[in-house]
Amino acid sequence: MLALTETARPWVIGVYRVVIGFLFFCHGTTTLWAWPIEPYGGATAEFGAWPSWWAAAIQVVGGLLIMTGTGTRVAAFVSAGSMAVAYFWKHQGDGLLPIQNDGESSALFCWALLILVVLGPGKLTVQSVLERRRDRAAPTNSTDSRPVPESPEPSLARH
Repeated sequence: MLALTETARPWVIGVYRVVIGFLFFCHGTTTLWAWPIEPYGGATAEFGAWPSWWAAAIQVVGGLLIMTGTGTRVAAFVSAGSMAVAYFWKHQGDGLLPIQNDGESSALFCWALLILVVLGPGKLTVQSVLERRRDRAAPTNSTDSRPVPESPEPSLARH
């Protein structure tokens, strides 16, 4: 059983990353464009409005990067930080616990994203697909795969 869990681990992390990235992305698109549903409160954020528009922009961009596995750790770190700010700035003043102050989604996203900072992207990343395609396109019949060293540039200063 342990061997199966170790084999499946990178795949499970990859699926987890895609789901968290998609949910985070949708959180931002709701605030910016009322898609797939209208945002909480009924109105989308005005362009450049602080902090709602900027938070939603981080959610859309961060969600896309996390979903695709592109720069996952950095995107997850910035995104987790934005959720921590949202929690402590907007929700914490309304009660001690997330269930009291309507901050559950901020707290959950923050911790879910921090897990990705530590674990990394897992499998199913756009980068791994591109690397596989590049490896398939590379010639395999070469007997010597060492790079040819470039000749040093001549020195401009003569001593």
